[in-house]
Amino acid sequence: MSAPIGNLSDITYRAVETLRAVHLIAAEDTRRSRILLNHYQIQTPLSSFHSYNQVKKGKGFVEMMKEGKSLALVSDAGTPGVSDPLFHLVRLALENGIPVQPVPGPTAAVAALTVSGLPMDRFVFEGFLPVKKRRMTRLKELAEEKRTLVLYESPRRMERTLRDLHGAFGDRPVAIARELTKTHEEVIRGNLATLAAEQGRQWRGEITLVVGGCPRRRNGDLPEDPAVEAGDEERGLE
Repeated sequence: MSAPIGNLSDITYRAVETLRAVHLIAAEDTRRSRILLNHYQIQTPLSSFHSYNQVKKGKGFVEMMKEGKSLALVSDAGTPGVSDPLFHLVRLALENGIPVQPVPGPTAAVAALTVSGLPMDRFVFEGFLPVKKRRMTRLKELAEEKRTLVLYESPRRMERTLRDLHGAFGDRPVAIARELTKTHEEVIRGNLATLAAEQGRQWRGEITLVVGGCPRRRNGDLPEDPAVEAGDEERGLE
């Protein structure tokens, strides 16, 4: 079940009703989920489920559901299973013949795409890049990706990530969405060369990067702007 990514009002009626109706709520971080539950005066019992206890807790949750009880799975923010370990419980439930129903809602990746100004008819979501091992290998693999690229990143790694992206991709259009739906929401639009060269910017909050795809080369010509190419394709131009 999707939870708000910042603004507590960004939750559906169905989600609130579901949280009130189930027997138990499994949450990635019970402290953060408790804020949401208190806001909507939801009294349903809450239990933690994260990467450190997923094996033990997962088995217990499955046994509970086999007995006919219902469970809602929520992440800290956004949609469960997107850059978090919660998909393990979904898979475990399905392996045990337990039906799983989506209660859709916000996800930061799609929210960032909608305000990026970059083509979103085709995109690829990569979550968080590897911190050390395979980081540059992953970037080299993505360098030829023609679809718009969406990444999550920690504020403390932003300067390095912008440099690494510029080094691997060259100059591309980029939109950096920070603290989406919150009081200090900000979207910075520019290009990798300029932003990678910046010094001293204090990155804060939860960050989503949207990077233009690799421009196609035509008969040895210089790469074209990805946004222009997308418009040409929509008009049937080749």
